[in-house]
Amino acid sequence: MTLSPFDQMKTASTIGGYNAAIKNNPPAMSQYITVGSNPFTGFFYALEGSSQPLLSHVAFTVASKLTSAFFNAASGWLGWKNKQEEEPVQKQKPKVEPATPLPVRFGIPDSRRHGERICLSPCNSLAAITDDFGRVLLLDVARGLSVRMWKGYRDAQVGWIQIAEDLHERESVKIDFSPLSTPQGPSRVAQFLVIYAPRRGILEVWSTQQGPRVGAFNVGKHCRLLYPGYKIMGLNSVTSQGWQPQTYQICLVDPVSGTVKTVHVPFHLALSDKKSERAKDMHLLKKLAALLKAKTLNLDTVEAEVKELILDVKYPATKKQALESILANERLPLSFLMNITQALLESLKNQEMDCVDEGLLQFCANKLKLLQLHESVSNLNSQSIPSETEPSDNVLAKLLQLDEKEFTRLQMLLEKYKQQNTQPSVHFVEDKDGILPVKTFLEYLDYEKDAINVKKLDEKEYVALGGFFFWKCLHGESSTEEMCQTLKSAGFSPQLLLSLLLSVWLSKEKTVLHRTQSVCCLHAALSLLSRMTDDSWDSQSISPWWQQMRTACIQSENNGAALVFAHVGHSVTAQIIDSVAEKKFSQITVGADTDSWEALSLDTEYWKLLLKQLEDCLILQTLLNSKPNKKISPVSSLQAEPLGRLSVKKLLEGGKGGIADSVAKWVFKQDLSLSLLRIGRQKNEAEGKEEPQQTDSSFVHEDEEDQPSMESILELLHLAYEQFPCSLEMDVLHAHSCWEYVVQWNKDPEEARFLIRSIEHLRSIDNAHIQHGIALMMWNTFIVKRLSAATYLMDKVGKAPKDRLCRRDVGMSDNTTSCFLGSCLDLLQTLMEADIRCDEMPLPVLDTEDAWVSVEGHSSLVELALEQKHIHYPLVEHQSVLCIVLYGIMKFSLKSVKPLSLFDSKGKNAFFKDLTSIQLLPSGDVDPTLLTLRHQFLTKLVSALAQAQAPSKTTDQPEEVVAVSLKDRDWPALTLDLAQHLQIAEDVIRRHYVCELYNYGLDQLGEEAILQVQDKEVLASQLLVLTGQRLAYALLHAQTKEGMELLARLPPTLCTWLKAMDPQDLKNVEVPITTTAKLVNTVIEHLPENHGQYSVALHLIEAVEGMS
Repeated sequence: MTLSPFDQMKTASTIGGYNAAIKNNPPAMSQYITVGSNPFTGFFYALEGSSQPLLSHVAFTVASKLTSAFFNAASGWLGWKNKQEEEPVQKQKPKVEPATPLPVRFGIPDSRRHGERICLSPCNSLAAITDDFGRVLLLDVARGLSVRMWKGYRDAQVGWIQIAEDLHERESVKIDFSPLSTPQGPSRVAQFLVIYAPRRGILEVWSTQQGPRVGAFNVGKHCRLLYPGYKIMGLNSVTSQGWQPQTYQICLVDPVSGTVKTVHVPFHLALSDKKSERAKDMHLLKKLAALLKAKTLNLDTVEAEVKELILDVKYPATKKQALESILANERLPLSFLMNITQALLESLKNQEMDCVDEGLLQFCANKLKLLQLHESVSNLNSQSIPSETEPSDNVLAKLLQLDEKEFTRLQMLLEKYKQQNTQPSVHFVEDKDGILPVKTFLEYLDYEKDAINVKKLDEKEYVALGGFFFWKCLHGESSTEEMCQTLKSAGFSPQLLLSLLLSVWLSKEKTVLHRTQSVCCLHAALSLLSRMTDDSWDSQSISPWWQQMRTACIQSENNGAALVFAHVGHSVTAQIIDSVAEKKFSQITVGADTDSWEALSLDTEYWKLLLKQLEDCLILQTLLNSKPNKKISPVSSLQAEPLGRLSVKKLLEGGKGGIADSVAKWVFKQDLSLSLLRIGRQKNEAEGKEEPQQTDSSFVHEDEEDQPSMESILELLHLAYEQFPCSLEMDVLHAHSCWEYVVQWNKDPEEARFLIRSIEHLRSIDNAHIQHGIALMMWNTFIVKRLSAATYLMDKVGKAPKDRLCRRDVGMSDNTTSCFLGSCLDLLQTLMEADIRCDEMPLPVLDTEDAWVSVEGHSSLVELALEQKHIHYPLVEHQSVLCIVLYGIMKFSLKSVKPLSLFDSKGKNAFFKDLTSIQLLPSGDVDPTLLTLRHQFLTKLVSALAQAQAPSKTTDQPEEVVAVSLKDRDWPALTLDLAQHLQIAEDVIRRHYVCELYNYGLDQLGEEAILQVQDKEVLASQLLVLTGQRLAYALLHAQTKEGMELLARLPPTLCTWLKAMDPQDLKNVEVPITTTAKLVNTVIEHLPENHGQYSVALHLIEAVEGMS
């Protein structure tokens, strides 16, 4: 501890007499306290800095150390001693400084008493001592005096608890900061002595120095009180000042139950004397909390007790805290809360104004007004008003100021919307509309300066508050006029009430749309609120009152409720405009009447625009909610994702393509066929004609159960096309659908059908400029990287890669990779066709509907497509050749083929470059080695094509499945096209294809393919060899008796020729002899008479006839 100047002078005079010198600052010292006997307690002091070592002593010690180290090192260098002669070094004992005797400065003499243990308090000001007489003594460390003694604690164990005051319990005062103070203000510190008496099994907590016992607990007789009665060693009177107390100060260990208990003491118990009002308030607050938490409440008795308790509280802050806890209790009725608040308010008013806390007085008054408002609203909601009959259509049409045709259309749109809007909603039994607990009501509202404000609430809480006010009114079960007057007189602004009414109406869409009576109630409420506002706004500007309604309708995603509210708002606006015009008509001249009418009609025009936008949004939302009752075999997780709901605001901020983009997402989710989208454009077919038969596998129109749902979808499609003739123009819709499918395919590349459907939409675009731009954007964004990865993978492995490699490098399986390559080929062919047609077709004109000209946001997809540069046609053609090669390798699982080896260096470098750039392409003569590789590849491809068409005997795959897999494109024509681009003679490939067909026993297909061969003489000579191989197998390898007899009758030259044939080259040897006879006739037909093998062919005719 820091000594005061008086203590410093007293200590100096005690030690050195009255002539002792006094220093300005007290020296740092360490104090030691002992307990025992003679003296019972002793005080010792060790002053620091009293004796310093001389410099000569330090120099001598350092020199001797250096000398011994030098001689040890030199002896090793000069070899005066070796390792064998080294003596083991004896470990020197550490030098212990001699103890410094400390004389006792003073003590507490007690010859009979023996001290057992001492326990120092955390702030070093007090200490507790136990002795052999069963006493506990409290020692003042600074003064060396025993200030208190407790008797009857034999074998006692003691400890300390230090508690800092919570700054929220009192106002900060401007004093110096202590080590335990914070930036908010200083903290007062209280110390409590904990005494455990094992023989009595009791744990007591005492307030020091002269405070009472603040707690006693029965804990058992075998416990152990653990308290660290020391801090870090070596601290003196200076360094110990800033040392913080331990986090865990004290605990009690019970070995019987195996538990560890800690002791916590509230700070206010240090003030718990009879004169402490704060401690009394805290006690009353605790008593109040216990009373309110009781399991059973007798309201009459509890009300009197609570009122007595809260009036006895002295401090305003505590009184406010007590009232808040009462108002937050959900078990207390409204009358109870009002009586308590009223009693407290009257008690404050009866006091002198100087002694009353103004904040507490205002708080009570505000809460009482809110409670009274809740009571008034609850009474109005509980009134039973006779329910009126549902209004007729004529009444509603007149109320909304609509003619018969407009009202019928509104009914039709809302009916379709209700049929399709079948989103499930969760409703709990306890969630009752029109009821709000008092506790929640007080949490939602704030009363300031005679006005009620709503706190920041989430949407659900805001709707609950609005429902408490207006839900019964909208159902006709409560007086709308009385409710509005009550709320206005309570301090609600009309704008706030309108916001609450809007939130209720727009959120309870399903309920309000099924009750036509709600429309009349809404009209009445809106008229009443509009009359409460100041109607003297600037005639040249838009009314903020009506703009608030329009803004809410624009932002709402419940389009049906928003459209009805807009119609009601438009009707009320028209009525007010008419009434204002009638008043002004009697006051102004006829000449000035026109300007007034124009200014008043400005809001009407905005209402009309909003009605058109909401109607469009409603139709679009109805379409997006519709779905056919068809069964799609595979449903992707991407198609199962729900579509977001629309609002006018979203469409206005979504750019010019936002409408088409929303419909495209719906087309993807339902996987609608292209023909269905086209049929929806035709009104007559959609309304009168039968559903056409679709070949698309995604629809099963033959099912009669699907007929009604498809008809409703066609009707909604036609309605949307009528409403959006520009935004849903067929090319625009196909463009967005194409893009949506390819975007979703990119998320899950394994879904190859998405990419196929995307290209179908692309091909359905009539305008070549849009088609060209979309195709180029698809290529650059999604295709080129994967195609490049597939190319380099196949070139690396030299064959069709396996599934694992495809998944690793391309991101899809091997079967999907094959489909992907076919789609790439279709995309490039579509791009080239569109580029040719662009020269014959003007650029399209992109229009927007009048109601949506103010859309903002990014450029539309079609606009971006029209901004694309034209492609370099030869480069695209060059890229398509590579696609055919890759597709053929994957489709027929070719081996020993490196696709890039079929091209020279220029051709390789041109791949995967920007299709709009000019690249160096192969031209002129081709290297013979390259031609040989290309010819080998084409022959492999043709052989694989013929093999794919032959009936398989080694696999379980049926012939018809193979045939279907080849129907996706004309592979023979594609192969010939590839041969032309690779500069290989097409007739050579044709002849090889015919020979392969006959080789696999596909004679009928071979006869059709012969018609396209130009050099039939060469082909006939090739087929003659194949015929000889068939006969050689039949005569020589079959080894039948009839065959041997026939062989003996044949000419020797023919026998020799047949024996030279090798039938092992035949892929199919089980060909009927009649079929072979047709082949021989074909050979004779195309072989000239002067041909060297003509005679052999004639002999073959005889042999075949003999065999047949």
